[in-house]
Amino acid sequence: MDPYGRLRGMLVLRSAALFVVAALFEIGGAWLVWQGVRENRGWLWMVGGVLALGAYGFVATFQPDAHFGRILAAYGGIFVAGSILWGTVADGYRPDRWDVTGALVCLAGMAVIMWAPRGN
Repeated sequence: MDPYGRLRGMLVLRSAALFVVAALFEIGGAWLVWQGVRENRGWLWMVGGVLALGAYGFVATFQPDAHFGRILAAYGGIFVAGSILWGTVADGYRPDRWDVTGALVCLAGMAVIMWAPRGN
């Protein structure tokens, strides 16, 4: 593999890992706030959620692409798919085939937004 291809592969892997970490903070933070408010678990849950949401914003800044709009749009796709997965694991949510199809479309959109070859 040429050096540029290897570098590109490493950047994609780094970007994907950052998406996973950020999704855990973003979805986990929203879930903690939800638990604190809707499930009456208290202020500590809500504060933990707000801190996790702040950490999500911080992790997002480490993406190799410097375009805020592109990063935020791509995280939207991760948020959709990750939220369905989180709900399934943490709350017993059972997605139907359209939930799964929509999540896969969102992930495909995220991949195009982030990793499609660009001429610039």
